[in-house]
Amino acid sequence: MKSRALQLFCKLNEQLNFADLEIDNPIQRSESAINIIVNSIEKLKIIFEKEKNKSQEIEIDFFKNIKPKFTSKLIYYNAIFKIETKKPHGGERILKKYLNNELDKLKRYFDSNLDFYRYYRTGSNYLDIKYFTRGKVDIKMALDSFYFEADHSFSTSHDFKVAKIMAHDLIQVYLEDKLLIMENREPKEKSQVNPKIKQNWTGSKVALIELLYALHTEGVFNNGSSDLKDIAEYFENIFNIDLGQYHRAFLEIRMRKSDQTKFLNSLKEKLVKRMENTDDLL
Repeated sequence: MKSRALQLFCKLNEQLNFADLEIDNPIQRSESAINIIVNSIEKLKIIFEKEKNKSQEIEIDFFKNIKPKFTSKLIYYNAIFKIETKKPHGGERILKKYLNNELDKLKRYFDSNLDFYRYYRTGSNYLDIKYFTRGKVDIKMALDSFYFEADHSFSTSHDFKVAKIMAHDLIQVYLEDKLLIMENREPKEKSQVNPKIKQNWTGSKVALIELLYALHTEGVFNNGSSDLKDIAEYFENIFNIDLGQYHRAFLEIRMRKSDQTKFLNSLKEKLVKRMENTDDLL
């Protein structure tokens, strides 16, 4: 069961990674991710139900270490969806206040669940039977209201809390990155020649990353002395795009089973066709 669940989680991560790369809008990206995760959790439940000989150790491991990995993704993307859809319109001061309030919500949850945070973070296991086996409900254990609405055949009193801890770490990074970008934003220097039309990249982000790595590998910038990071930032500026974690994207491109240089191959094919049509060159 564990190996099948981990294979499912790897597949889930691949799907989410591609969604992150292909969809720039955070609201649309979150919606897509939520649908992907819900489908994956349904498959996880089937895997769990098909396991007939579930020992206490297997059950604890599943609800402490496996299921929360899936659920935390759902909590994270649902939180990002809410943060982005409720984001106020206004200047930086209003937006910073809003983002800091969201960080304060994370801290309040941490403060109200401090004992369990310590238990989980220190790798303790003396209460695992109570926390991570089904049917061991104690109302005095500060349960989230979610538990009372959950499917108790597929939930314990604290697997959701573990998922929230994992998700809150990611949400905190998301919010702090947003604030950091706002604080470090500097006025862009005006070019001596201002083009009449700003050129925005409207192709896929993956395609631009593929081109970025190809140009860097060929060494066409500053006689090959430019760092990949500098070229990426330049692309982001002139094409008005956020390339995000382009290193991770390159790893995903490398893992393609076929047509690793999909965009470059397409460029070559279409350029050759254009060259064959002399009218296009006039």
